[in-house]
Amino acid sequence: MFEKWITNRTAAPFYARKGFYIEKEVAAAVVKVCGLGQFVLHLNGAKVGDHELDPAWTDYNKLAQYVTFDVTDAIRVGENIIGAEVGNGWYIKVDEHYTFGFPDFMPPNPNPYQPFAKALVLALELKVTYADGSTEVWQADESFRVKEHPTVMSNVYGSETIDNRLCVPGWDAADFDDSGWERAVCADAEDIPKGVLQEQFQPAAKVIKSYEGRLIHTVNGRDIYDFGQNMSGLLDFEVKGKRGDAIKIYPAEKLDGDGDVDQYAKNWILVDSCITAIVGEDDVWEHCRMKFTYFAGRYAAVERDGVSEIRSLRSDAVTCAWKTDGSFTCDDKRYEQIYDLVEKAVEANMVCVHTDCPTIERFAWQEPNHLMASAIFYMKDGRLLWEKFLQDMRCGQHMADDWFNDMNGGRYYPGDGLIPAQCPCYIPNVLPVPGLGDFYDIIPWGSTSILGVYWHYLFYGDVKIIEENFESGLRYLAHLKTKVNEDGVINHCLGDWGNPRNDLAKDNIETAFLYADVTTLAGFAAVLGKTDVKAELDAYAEEIKANYNEKLLMENPELGGWCYRCRDHRDEIYITQATQALPLFWGLVPEDKEEDIVKAFRYTLDRDGSFLCGEVGLPYVIQTARKYGMNELICRYILKEEHPSYYAFVLDGETTLGEYWEKNPRSHCHDMMGHIIEWYYNGIAGIIPEKPGFSEVTIRPYLPKTMHEFTCTYQSASGEIRVSVCETDREILVDVKCADGISCTVDTGNLGTEKKIIVKEDRA
Repeated sequence: MFEKWITNRTAAPFYARKGFYIEKEVAAAVVKVCGLGQFVLHLNGAKVGDHELDPAWTDYNKLAQYVTFDVTDAIRVGENIIGAEVGNGWYIKVDEHYTFGFPDFMPPNPNPYQPFAKALVLALELKVTYADGSTEVWQADESFRVKEHPTVMSNVYGSETIDNRLCVPGWDAADFDDSGWERAVCADAEDIPKGVLQEQFQPAAKVIKSYEGRLIHTVNGRDIYDFGQNMSGLLDFEVKGKRGDAIKIYPAEKLDGDGDVDQYAKNWILVDSCITAIVGEDDVWEHCRMKFTYFAGRYAAVERDGVSEIRSLRSDAVTCAWKTDGSFTCDDKRYEQIYDLVEKAVEANMVCVHTDCPTIERFAWQEPNHLMASAIFYMKDGRLLWEKFLQDMRCGQHMADDWFNDMNGGRYYPGDGLIPAQCPCYIPNVLPVPGLGDFYDIIPWGSTSILGVYWHYLFYGDVKIIEENFESGLRYLAHLKTKVNEDGVINHCLGDWGNPRNDLAKDNIETAFLYADVTTLAGFAAVLGKTDVKAELDAYAEEIKANYNEKLLMENPELGGWCYRCRDHRDEIYITQATQALPLFWGLVPEDKEEDIVKAFRYTLDRDGSFLCGEVGLPYVIQTARKYGMNELICRYILKEEHPSYYAFVLDGETTLGEYWEKNPRSHCHDMMGHIIEWYYNGIAGIIPEKPGFSEVTIRPYLPKTMHEFTCTYQSASGEIRVSVCETDREILVDVKCADGISCTVDTGNLGTEKKIIVKEDRA
């Protein structure tokens, strides 16, 4: 698409600018731009648009995105200036300060990060359409001028060094003299992205709220600021001092016992991110703002050289999940506090890709893109974001001849159809970790290529998502079949990852996902009218189901009924919440055994007194409890004041959801266990889709004992749905409002029979 890519032949950030003259009245002007790794576009003295950190992260060897801006209102008759700032991102990763490394207990990785180029690059096309119908086009070429950027170092993990001695005020204005700048050069072929160029279609990162830094105390010679919210953010501040003085800002999610920032990730590594500002002029207030990366945390420690000062310190929270589709309010504020924890964690982890955490890894681990999909889709508009995430998975899917280095210098072939657990994957750790398992080929992670499609189709009702991903899903299933052992089960991955008791139950969990993948693909085949494929998948599903029940279903004398035993406990009948919930959720349980398995499932909940499961099992445990009338248990467990519990995070003072059920978790900002939000919508408000796109819904509200009123709204693909319930001394008032075109059935069975129930239904 772009005729040329330009560069200043450096791996450090740079400016680029060019003047152009407009002689006639402009009817429309559009610019398409790609600066890798990240860019900021300017026109006539101002930043264009409200995006941050364009373009989104991709595997640049497979796909690179450009961004289109309508700049009609910014073009003027006469002299104009267009320019860009280009920084590193993942295109050429910088390792100064913290950069991710695998911990010492894991073997050395023979496949470290490889930069995509030797120099950062920029491509740009400006098309102006005049009022008389004629057009004119400008491309980035050797006529552009380039110069080193004052952000002399930008690290994708959140560190930047801003040298104000190199600051160029007015560089993007028409009256600026750039005669001292160098001419741009055409980029070498090896520096141009190898992937297909695609217009960025998913929401860009934007600022959703600014948080002022509050100075809370000084400790160890450092001023400690609190923004009041854990977030992914861009620091914005002013500095003053003597030329060359440095002010260093160290962000963190928590404070240590002395009140200093604590950058140590529990049992893992020191995340020594640092934003440095070097004073450019003596005794002048200078503005600084992060450009090409984001920091993560709530607190900041400021170290100052000499007489240097800092003021107006704030953080602009950024996310790609800025469009909200749902809301929930109630009179028991504990529920709202939990909701806010999860929502803020989702926002902080949704920057360019869906990260596992903003602080430590920043990898696009794929499992929450189906495990958390329904919870997020109720809260946020995830339609285009998930289309991008699923596209990343298709780009990452392996061919048979793809290979990596093994530990002995040979070649390791992951296998045709495999989808990496991270997409895009910048640091492939492809070899299984002794004693832990495979972190590259994980079934609940790769299964997002199928189950993520399922949730997208259920919520948005667009067949296109199935059409785009069906063949990829079949290829992934073919890969999964190679992992089935002689017993007809799968046992090579992570099982119920994150389980507090380490009850991973790999045979049970991985094989249940195999069945879920097959039955879901069979459903897709029916939607697409592929009857022969559906018949083949249905037959395979029955084979899996029969073997699953033969190997795992057994009578439990203690319970007086049937249960699913964990095969990794060979000498005892051992059952967990997840091992009962997954077969119930996905329909693996024989009809005549369903009552017994529900009983066994209830037994595990009562026995454990909380949700004792990992991130993989948790959504199925919560939703199975909802389906089988255990809402009261859900309420009790999420409001417990000790871990494992959502409310315990609130009492710990957290403002985002932690990684695991514990105080001071490794990461204080993970959304992977935020599944409870789905229950707010389909359990409390009872908004349950009966057809894709919510064209037909059942409203089955439930009122927790400590809650006397709530209001829940959801902007579905078919229109708005609103459910309000209010309890008085004598009656329960239910107010349901659905947009025209939504077929709605109200079921008050979960509200009990002790009070009179009055239902009001409105049509928009």
